[in-house]
Amino acid sequence: MSEKYVMPNTLVLNHPMIEHKMTTIRDKNTSMKEFTRNVYEVSLLVAYKVSENFLLKETEIETPICKCKSHVLAKDIIIVPILRAGLGFVDGFREVFPEARIGYLGMYRDEQTLKPVEYCDRLPKDLSQFTVVISDPMLATGGSALLAIDAVKARGAKDIIFAGLVGAPEGVDAVYSKHPDVKVVLATLDEKLNEHGYIVPGLGDCGDRLYGKN
Repeated sequence: MSEKYVMPNTLVLNHPMIEHKMTTIRDKNTSMKEFTRNVYEVSLLVAYKVSENFLLKETEIETPICKCKSHVLAKDIIIVPILRAGLGFVDGFREVFPEARIGYLGMYRDEQTLKPVEYCDRLPKDLSQFTVVISDPMLATGGSALLAIDAVKARGAKDIIFAGLVGAPEGVDAVYSKHPDVKVVLATLDEKLNEHGYIVPGLGDCGDRLYGKN
């Protein structure tokens, strides 16, 4: 298996270790502890792929041997998890880019309309100079992703990446149709949505499996 673009802006990793860990993540009998650990481990793999296109700028340093030209990140990074399930990716992402700032967008899904409802917004007023990484394990209908992308673009963000664990074709299509400039990186892509808007075969409610059902 190898990574592939399913849309011009959407990369699906299809990595052997991701597939291995997704078996544990999908299993309904997996404990909360094991579920959380495996989501964290997959997030590390996703983070490395997300970061491979970060812009660099040249700098000069001095090694123990001599001065040399080297590179550092050109832009500050801000991770924006969509609460609460998006928090499951934050620790892994900060392991890879530890100086990243964290912003928050809180949303819940109206079970009647299947539309996202925003209840929390903790973002800087100006995101124009940041690389913005929106994290949400599930890209289902795409409603939450679209609302989050609109929110960061309203603050001037132009360099935006959406990072997810599992996507559905419907969500991928929704993001591409409205925001083809936003890169989407998914660990895996599933078959479809069911009549309740859940990804099939999916893994259930990721937030509940990470943090418990409230």
